[in-house]
Amino acid sequence: MSTKRINGRNTVGTIFGIVMILIYIGMGVLCFINFFGFSGGWDWLRWVAGVAFVLYGIWRAYRQVKFVRYYDDDNGIE
Repeated sequence: MSTKRINGRNTVGTIFGIVMILIYIGMGVLCFINFFGFSGGWDWLRWVAGVAFVLYGIWRAYRQVKFVRYYDDDNGIE
């Protein structure tokens, strides 16, 4: 088994995870500042969606850090 292949796959996964964290938190912030123009009776939806996006982004960030630490402790071996 090649160590480079495992490390390459982890690098791509790490980059993808960071990009997704930024997207989820960014979507939450955009909902908070009413970027999408919700009005009238739908105003509550932007607050609920904003909170949900930000919390999910934080959860993904926690999992990303936890996963990286797991691999650091095990030297990349499951």
